[in-house]
Amino acid sequence: MEMARAFDSKLSALYKAGKIYGGVFIGRGHEAIAACEGVYLQKGRDVYTPFIREQAGRCAWGDSVLLSARCYFGSTLGIMRGREGNVHWGNPREGTVATISHLGAAVSVAAGMLIAKRMQGETGFAGVICIGDGTTSVGATHEACNLIAVEKLPAVIVVTNNQYAYSTPNSQEFACKSLCDRGTGYGMATHECDGTDFLQTLQVMGCAIAAARAGEGPQWVVANTLRMCGHGEHDDAAYIPQALKDSFADRDPLAVARRQMQEQGWLSADDIAAIQTECADEVQRAMAQVQKEPTPDPATEDWSATSWKPTRY
Repeated sequence: MEMARAFDSKLSALYKAGKIYGGVFIGRGHEAIAACEGVYLQKGRDVYTPFIREQAGRCAWGDSVLLSARCYFGSTLGIMRGREGNVHWGNPREGTVATISHLGAAVSVAAGMLIAKRMQGETGFAGVICIGDGTTSVGATHEACNLIAVEKLPAVIVVTNNQYAYSTPNSQEFACKSLCDRGTGYGMATHECDGTDFLQTLQVMGCAIAAARAGEGPQWVVANTLRMCGHGEHDDAAYIPQALKDSFADRDPLAVARRQMQEQGWLSADDIAAIQTECADEVQRAMAQVQKEPTPDPATEDWSATSWKPTRY
């Protein structure tokens, strides 16, 4: 969570300084949800479908911030070789579905990967598929979730309800009392948590992922939070009422997690400060490195999709 916050803060500063082209989408308010889903997964065994605010999940999954930085800066040394910027990257060989901006489309891709693993005789695996409140209203999501439920795939659909689908509030997105109702409609076991509460979120995610892995069928997790920033760094989020912002003022997931860690006796204030320094230093090194790395040269690049031999990262 600290690594993701340090990375996002640096991205925001570089974007505003004109060093990054395209969009920058940060996960402020999402860190606990992302970290708690990623930490229960194993790269190479499971399937993970992060979305644009899932940097903490990528870190917990085992990806370095250098991998993300290379995508933001279009480095040819990155997993996407500079062909796709920002957050649209993944590594299917390791189980990560490349992010698709139209998030509903990614649900069916992840479902297909889970079916393929089953057909290959694999057991004991699970998949976490991340969507938002807005994505639950997309037709592609409905079709894929229906398939997941009918096939009883070991999937955990994590619905991060950050109150807004870009600028559209929950009140104009759905009429049901809770987004858990949608999971129930698919025939999935449902869970709900306060996504700003680290320990509660950790427990709920752990139970849901364990249930899916044990063969208990797909799980639907609604994690409630507030996107504590704009949809992207180009958006000032003026449409979010100040009263709503104020109600989340003392619920920053990192502040809550730091307090809980100290109350449990797991970390001291000095430990937390050391972690923050370590994360800031790693982010600084990664950003300095990628800005020196080459970007694609259209005149010499081999753009054939079938001729490239993958490099292990």
